[in-house]
Amino acid sequence: MSKHLHIIALDTPWPVNYGGVIDLFYKLKALHKLEIKVHLHCFSKDNIPQPELNKYCETVQYYQRKKNSQSFSFSIPLMVNSRQNKTLLNNLLKDDHPILLEGIHCTYYFNNGELNNRKVLLRLHNAEFEYYRHFAKHETNLFKKLYFLHESYLLKKYEKKIAVILPIVAVSEQDVTIYKDNFQPKDIGYLPVFLPYTLSVCKEGNGCFCLYHGNLSINENEQAAIWLLKNVFNDIDIHFIIAGRSPSKKLQALVKKNNSACLVADPSETAMQDLVCKAQIHVLPSFNNTGIKLKLLNALFNGRHCVVNEAGVKGSGLQQVCHTATDVASFKKIITQLYKEPFTEQEKEQRQGLLQTIYNNDVNAEKLVEMIWPSN
Repeated sequence: MSKHLHIIALDTPWPVNYGGVIDLFYKLKALHKLEIKVHLHCFSKDNIPQPELNKYCETVQYYQRKKNSQSFSFSIPLMVNSRQNKTLLNNLLKDDHPILLEGIHCTYYFNNGELNNRKVLLRLHNAEFEYYRHFAKHETNLFKKLYFLHESYLLKKYEKKIAVILPIVAVSEQDVTIYKDNFQPKDIGYLPVFLPYTLSVCKEGNGCFCLYHGNLSINENEQAAIWLLKNVFNDIDIHFIIAGRSPSKKLQALVKKNNSACLVADPSETAMQDLVCKAQIHVLPSFNNTGIKLKLLNALFNGRHCVVNEAGVKGSGLQQVCHTATDVASFKKIITQLYKEPFTEQEKEQRQGLLQTIYNNDVNAEKLVEMIWPSN
């Protein structure tokens, strides 16, 4: 008998143009391969249909997100409140198929008890209260800082409530630990992210620059790039490239002051992947330890040496294929050493073995199906 599954998505997972929808889209492909009939429900701000999704889904429905001005609340996080829609609720009530919620964002009707009788699984993309707390920490705009603090406060109360209602599967071991430490969840486990990469294609030998890449409109990513410019690449004579979407004028000005650095603003996907493949070292510090760092996974599948801090790799299982620095001095020391060291076939094979063990879409899709439809 066919297995049908509702998936409620926080955003439309096509095109795959930012980290938040990578796991979602490649999960759809993997479930389709297992002949799961997915009924996809997408929240978006533009409601533009994406025919690509019809290849992997039995049905696709689109729902308009409420405007932020209509969704502000003193009790419900905005990311949740903006994704309530009666048409969605009515569509879910037409049958009794299991439901996979992609993100705490999509839990509105499960918090208020309207779907208590359904088989439901929550995919946790981040420990969101921690994620927003880190946003606030690195935000310089007072209004935005207050918003992030308010959202973090609401999210902590909301996530605590959801954690004892719904079974949860997180994208990182670290998020499992954070939830256990803060919320005593009813049922929480770990399932790695689904990725577009199947084999490690990183090139052996030497590259010719260091690279930091990411969405530079996210304040944490901008702060990481600025930190590297001011503290690590301030006095070492090694070419450093920063690449990503929507860099601020502040970041552009700082790059111009550094003779060894350059900025690649808004590169195409092809251009970005070309940089990833050609870099000698990926320098990827992180200022938060929630979720999984997809830019690190991209670098490990497609690039050479990777230098991270503990927050950037904690809970990922990837420590053994990364070089971990603990402070400015160790970042400089490791980078200087690795810059002249070829990336070897042995390192590539070690990386391939680990990545295929953890991030195998086919195996992980089967694990997800077993969670939703246990065989015992």
